[in-house]
Amino acid sequence: MVSHLLSKFLHSGLVTLAGALALAGPALAAGGGGSFQQPANNDVSNVASLQRGARNFVNYCQGCHSAKYVRYNQLARDLGMTEEQVIGNLMFGAAKPTETMDIAMRPADGLRWFGIAPPDLSLIARSKGANYLYNYLRTFYVDPKRPAGVNNLMLPNSAMPHVLWDLQGLQTAVFEEEEHNGVRQVVFRKFEQVSPGKLSPGEYDEFVRDTVNFLDYIAEPMKLKRQSLGILVIAFLLVFGIFAYLLKQEIWKDVK
Repeated sequence: MVSHLLSKFLHSGLVTLAGALALAGPALAAGGGGSFQQPANNDVSNVASLQRGARNFVNYCQGCHSAKYVRYNQLARDLGMTEEQVIGNLMFGAAKPTETMDIAMRPADGLRWFGIAPPDLSLIARSKGANYLYNYLRTFYVDPKRPAGVNNLMLPNSAMPHVLWDLQGLQTAVFEEEEHNGVRQVVFRKFEQVSPGKLSPGEYDEFVRDTVNFLDYIAEPMKLKRQSLGILVIAFLLVFGIFAYLLKQEIWKDVK
């Protein structure tokens, strides 16, 4: 379907000359301008967002990407869901809630189909960061020279197809040539919408934010507990320090 749409765009002349320059040098796409990058502003304490993110992950990501360090029953505990809710809404490839979020795709098949085996996403947020993932999922653009028909500003020549294209729609990237210190380079300017998706731009950003929030959570499920424990430890040390200082003053008060 995506290839068919791309073919129509090409014949209708909607791929701009600036876009064509970017296609010839995709490595410059991420280095031009940073205006397309936005902070994820996700919040792993937002349980409703995590629940939506889990739904997004199993419906749009888990066909190719596993999260093999996460168990379904752990999701039930952390996301405020019953095991029955998890089984009915999130478990499509497992038999028991104690199983991990694995997939049926073999790495060899992923390598043959995509040119690289889709990675496990359990720790991707710790590796790349939430902001990177947020902008990665927002910056796919039409590129008929790529096998999947799309490219990405954050990861030029990415092997991943734009699996969320029906939600975001399709967009082209507009690039321009600039000269800095006698060196000409291609820089990114803006996106131009070619085909609308099912979601508005704001709704799509929220969809991506929820998905990234879930990925951030599974990368470190103990993050909130660790942070709250850290606050208690610091508070204890402060109180202990006060008593230690008062004790020192009492012991040394007669020492000249």
